[in-house]
Amino acid sequence: MEPIPSFAEELSAWLGARFAAAFPDSPEAARAGRVVPSAKAGFGDFQCSDAMQLARPLRMPPRKIAEAVLAGAALPDCVEKAEVAGAGYVNLTLKGEALAARAAAVAEDEAHGGVPQLGAGRTVVVDYSSPNVAKSMHIGHIRSTVIGGSVVEILRALGYEVIGDNHIGDWGTQFGIIIKGYREFADREAIARDPVPELERIYKESYARAKADEAWMDACRAETVKLQQGDPENRALWQDFIRMSRHTFDEIYERLGISFETTRGESYYQPQLAAMVERLERAGLAHESRGAVVVDLRDLDPAFAEQSRKAVEAALAKNDAESAAREDGKWICIVRKEDGGFNYNTTDLATMETREKDYHPARIVIITDDRQIPHFQQLFAITEKLGLVAPGTDLVHVAFGTITDENGHPFSTRSGGMPKLKELLDEAASRALAIVREKNPDLPDADARALAETIGIGAVKYSDLAMDPITTIRFSWDAVLSLQGNSGPYLQYAHARIRSLLAKYAEAFPGEDWRAAPILLGDPLERALARRILAFPETVVAAGAKCRPNLVADYLFCLAQDYSSFYQKLSVLKAEDPAVRAGRARLCAAVASVLRRGLALLGIRAPDRM
Repeated sequence: MEPIPSFAEELSAWLGARFAAAFPDSPEAARAGRVVPSAKAGFGDFQCSDAMQLARPLRMPPRKIAEAVLAGAALPDCVEKAEVAGAGYVNLTLKGEALAARAAAVAEDEAHGGVPQLGAGRTVVVDYSSPNVAKSMHIGHIRSTVIGGSVVEILRALGYEVIGDNHIGDWGTQFGIIIKGYREFADREAIARDPVPELERIYKESYARAKADEAWMDACRAETVKLQQGDPENRALWQDFIRMSRHTFDEIYERLGISFETTRGESYYQPQLAAMVERLERAGLAHESRGAVVVDLRDLDPAFAEQSRKAVEAALAKNDAESAAREDGKWICIVRKEDGGFNYNTTDLATMETREKDYHPARIVIITDDRQIPHFQQLFAITEKLGLVAPGTDLVHVAFGTITDENGHPFSTRSGGMPKLKELLDEAASRALAIVREKNPDLPDADARALAETIGIGAVKYSDLAMDPITTIRFSWDAVLSLQGNSGPYLQYAHARIRSLLAKYAEAFPGEDWRAAPILLGDPLERALARRILAFPETVVAAGAKCRPNLVADYLFCLAQDYSSFYQKLSVLKAEDPAVRAGRARLCAAVASVLRRGLALLGIRAPDRM
């Protein structure tokens, strides 16, 4: 199917030509003419305010400029009228048949939903979720996992080849702590029954002993060294921990509808780390400092040096020497520690290099909480300076706010205060099941449970995705699992209600085929629905550019609200005119199609019944 043209682009090109023709000697007028959807009904379907910006260079009142632009203009075939309004706005109203036809084309485009394939032929790597081996996934993992999963779907909808990369934590000193504890006090029956919670218990107990007993800590360090040197027994235990953890992770991912093209732990990159440090040193980017090897980012970019200088001066002005020292050191990136070991800075640099070699991506998107903003600022600067990725590669860190308890206090994984992700999903499905059984008492148990899982998971995902990622969330069971208002279940219900209406239509009017009927926009509510459908492609483009699924969520909620207004005031099945009835049925089907496609971009299924 050919790409569906954009009214905004079409009308901007036409109006741009009108500005240029009306004021041929003005370079400012040559750049004017961009139209945007009108914010309010009554101001046309599209609007241009550029006449206001031209008032000073042209030395004319904006309204006179707009009138000159439209004087004698032959309107495009899709435009019913063009008029000057207010201080100098140009308002464009589309012909109803053109608006209806374009909205139907968007909704009925099975391949792309009218979304332009801007990423065709290009690859994007999306790094998300990234749990740690031997630890249960908890509520804190929900954000990276569902935001990342949605970003993947949005970018795929734009035509990119997307590589979802789960960069799991499977290396480090914690494994010496676990191995020592495992040998000393592991419950083998608990390991066989549910391994990850037992591994987590082992770690906590062993870590507590290490803090209290230096001899125990020394023993843990020795186990870590043996693991890193390839001791067969320790390597076998470590590999078992990874296998058991990944099995548990995969159960969660299956419930969430998440899959990855590649899953590589930090251990995968260990053979590259020494060479990475040597490369940094040869390039003159790294040097020895107090036994460690560091990169001073202030030497990489004058902007970093200036930012550091201002922060230090501000701290010293407050007589806060400790803060000044921290600010001074913020731009020092350690790539090899004093003891010769490497850290996540070095690992992440090797990861970037590997992604370039394996995938040649146009874009690399990494999704983590906002506490890691300084780290990724450092990582991207060094990556570009060292040439680890091709010039022009777009490096994006999607930072999200953390989840706190209801009082705004950070959760602590070590204290066990962080709710487990499995518990959250189980509770969501349980609450949804109670509602499903209340509303559908005759539904078979297996069907009821499957529907409850769909609704419950949808509620959990949407509660996160409906918010700007950078927002900090105060965790509340009731808020996360809400099935009312602006929620996933509300949108799922809107879709199911339309599917039910269309089924009733087929029963009541077996001889009518609404699929072939033209959509008639005789009422402002019908026109509002068509305009909202038209906004779907541009919403997906914006969400992909900004990696913000909440833009899609906002759009879907507005679409569902527009449909609710339409449904409450305009009859479909009881419309007396068969042409109006069939046209409204097709419009309803178009709404359902966009709801289904939009929910899929959020990783949420759209059931046909609720």
